[in-house]
This record gives sequence, structure tokens and C-alpha cells, in this order.
Amino acid sequence: MTTTVSFTVATADGPRPVSVAYERTGSGEPLLLLHGIGHHLRAWDPVARILAAEREVIAVDLPGFGTSPALPDGVPYDLGTVGPVYEAFCAELGLDRPHVAGNSLGGMHALELGRAGLARSVTALSPAGFWTEAERRYAFGTLRTMRRSALALPVPLIERLSRSAAGRTALTSTIYARPGRRSPEAVVAETLALRGATGFHQTLEVGRDAAFGEDVKGIPVTVAWGTRDRILLRRQGVRAKRVIPDARLVRLPGCGHVPMNDDPALVARVILDTSR
Repeated sequence: MTTTVSFTVATADGPRPVSVAYERTGSGEPLLLLHGIGHHLRAWDPVARILAAEREVIAVDLPGFGTSPALPDGVPYDLGTVGPVYEAFCAELGLDRPHVAGNSLGGMHALELGRAGLARSVTALSPAGFWTEAERRYAFGTLRTMRRSALALPVPLIERLSRSAAGRTALTSTIYARPGRRSPEAVVAETLALRGATGFHQTLEVGRDAAFGEDVKGIPVTVAWGTRDRILLRRQGVRAKRVIPDARLVRLPGCGHVPMNDDPALVARVILDTSR
């Protein structure tokens, strides 16, 4: 069951209220899961049960995505906001420095939590922030095209397309290497999540200047990249390794930008190996 928790975060304009939707399952050391831009916590469904066998899994809808409300007016969606929001969230749930795994935008957020000393370990799956300017423009253009397509398609057409492997490929092949594996219900839900993402535009706006350029020291870090990532090209993983020299760089054969669906067993193993 999805639950929503509310808390206050210190900003330049004083304390502001923030609400975050999440799901919590399993037992063991806590593991926080952060999805990418335009997605929602259901992105982790293919691996959640595997992870919950060894970890207390907390999957969240980032503010402005999924069922989490947008951040208050004037509160930016930048890296400077990430630490205080997640620190307050973890305090509210009684989580003491969880392991953190994130994908894309969530991967960059996970690395920031590690850099700030708020995580026990970090697994970053195709994290944002290691692009050249040309690669960033390409990625953002692709994301905007996906958003426009999701907004333009009538819901009955999305539902009809989701019922066939060819339709699911048309809707999700940009993020999945094996889109036929995604269930019709999941494809509909994530397409609607992309349509309704209130934080999408603001995240891209601040993302124009986003880059991850600092080392993450003192904790285990894994950076993993799908060989068939069509949004953030896998050569960006080499740059991530240069920025974070002690990180383990892992190749995910046959996986796309959101690898949890393409190879759940491999992705779960990478996350658990890092958190061990």
C-alpha cells in the first residue's frame, strides 16, 4: 500500500511543507529506491520482491512525480534540495543512513546522498550528471518528446496499445530494451505518470546546469550502465568512474535506460552486492 508522509524542509524562505508518497516492505537494513524523471515508484516492482528478501525496501515517488505532490512554489528541484528533503524524509520514517539505489535522475540523487554522508552505500543505475553538453541536449530532447507523446495520446488508445507487445514497444522502447516484458497495466500506469508529472518541467529547467563532479568517499559505490541505454549513453559510465575512482563500474548486458524491467535478477544482485 502506498502511504504519504509530510514533513518540513528548511529553505531560503524558511521552513516549507513537503509530502512524499512511498511503499515500505521487507525486513533487514533499510534500502531507499529512487526512480528517474517522469517515472514513479512502480519502476522498481520487478526487483522489489527480490530485494525485500534481504532488505527493508522503501520505494518513493520523488516530489512532483507519481503520487507525490509538487514541491512548494519557490523550492527548486536541484541537487541542493535533494539532501534536506531526503534527510527529513528518512528522519520522519526512522531510517538511519539507508542504502540507496537510484535510476537516472534518482541515480544522481543517490550519489548526492552518498556524497553528503546520508547513505550507507549507493548503487546508481545510469545516473544523470555525467554527460557532455551535446549528450545532455540529446537526452532532454528525447525526454521532452516522450512527454509530448504521452500527453497527446488519448487514454483509451494508451490502454489499447498496452495490450500487445508491439504496442508496449511503441510506448516504452525508449527506456526499456525488452519492452514486451512489461505488463499492460504497468505500461498504462507509467505512461499516465509521465503525463501527470508536475515536477517534469522544473526538473529539466534546473537540469540544464546539473553535473555531478565530486567524489563519493567512505562508502561502497556501484555505477551500473545498460549496454542498450538509448537516453544516457553508456560511455558516460566511464566518466562517472573518473569522478568517483573507487566506484565499481558494472556493465548490464542487454539492458536499457531503466534496467530493472530488462533483467530484474541482475539488477537486484548488483544492488544487494553493493549493500553487502
